[in-house]
Amino acid sequence: MEKLVIEGGKPLSGSVRIHGAKNAALPVLAASMMAAGVHRIGNVPDLLDIHVMLDILRALGCKAELKDDVVTLETSSANSSHVPEELMTQMRSSIFLMGPLLSRFGHVQVYQPGGCAIGERKIDLHLKGLQALGATIEESGNTITCRAERLKGTDVSLDYPSVGATENIMMAAALAEGVTTISGAAREPEIQDLQNFLNSMGANMIGAGTDTITIEGVESLTPQAYRVIPDRIVTGTLMVAAAVTRGNVTLENVCPPHLTSVIHVLKRAGVQIATRDDIMIVNCSARPKSVERIITSPHPSFPTDLQAQMMVLLSLADGISVMKETVFEGRFKHVDELTRMGADIRVDLSSAFIRGVPRLYGATVEATDLRAGAALVIAGLAASGTTIVEQVHHIDRGYDRIENMFGRLGAKIERFSPVRQLKVP
Repeated sequence: MEKLVIEGGKPLSGSVRIHGAKNAALPVLAASMMAAGVHRIGNVPDLLDIHVMLDILRALGCKAELKDDVVTLETSSANSSHVPEELMTQMRSSIFLMGPLLSRFGHVQVYQPGGCAIGERKIDLHLKGLQALGATIEESGNTITCRAERLKGTDVSLDYPSVGATENIMMAAALAEGVTTISGAAREPEIQDLQNFLNSMGANMIGAGTDTITIEGVESLTPQAYRVIPDRIVTGTLMVAAAVTRGNVTLENVCPPHLTSVIHVLKRAGVQIATRDDIMIVNCSARPKSVERIITSPHPSFPTDLQAQMMVLLSLADGISVMKETVFEGRFKHVDELTRMGADIRVDLSSAFIRGVPRLYGATVEATDLRAGAALVIAGLAASGTTIVEQVHHIDRGYDRIENMFGRLGAKIERFSPVRQLKVP
């Protein structure tokens, strides 16, 4: 397995361009299956999860190519609605294909999806939504088969604002007969982006970004060129990294309205943030201040995908902070790794109590999941000495060559393959 070796203690400085949002690109790529023809999707990041999705689309009979940041997808040749199990288990987002394939072929066979081990993430809301639209669902072991001659619009009420379930139901309802209303819908920016893409293909839906989405089904959709939104989680990761290293960083191709809660929390910690159009400047010349209480919750509240990164900043802040995780129960696995670097963190059920320390120290740590891995890289950038981050493949699922991204800001960070020998200080 590859490793990242980081020489810490140097403030980040300079400018970097934020790549496209993985969590927007994946459902957009899935939705492309609903319109036969050639799609060109721009601002797509070169990530492990993106390549898994493209491999799935190829297995379904499509032609798919990622060049620079543009995916060219030919969906006319699609001839299967059976998602291979070996690919499905590599990425949770593959579940997005249920709605599009069911709409196009009238049947779909998938398997329980994989992804990061950050706690239980059931797909029952996906299945209930498709059933409400008229699909029959059979579960046998790990296999899920859905069938429907023609989906019919209906009222769907979600018990929890699940992003994936909201998007799956949106895609299925786009070609259903009649009107569908999703109440209790998730409100994330990526859902708004999916609505914009579907509407550009000829769908008729409104309300994304609120808790109620209304979809009037249409007969067919047509392929379109489209550009996905910037990645707000990558943006947030870099914002925190600038703060913990006491740097001065300019971020380009950002969408500040997508990060309102993050900006608010960082300003409470004493970080200076200025925005102009799609540019953000983050500066922190002094030790950050503690933040009394942060609670992760669905958008527009503080995102769970930035909880681990923010915990690094709180570990170095002046005072005691509390972080409460309400989305995923298994998302404190990075705490042990940060403690190994000198952080003072105590976990009690879903809350972490963080007493800030003057500095962190380099150590060999393991990325247990995507966002935990990004947090450990940030910790390494701020720490004294050398940090080695193992299990880098987790990080590659959401960051396009994270070492290059931070390297452009002056960080001393290198990737090593297993064939090279590393001497741990």
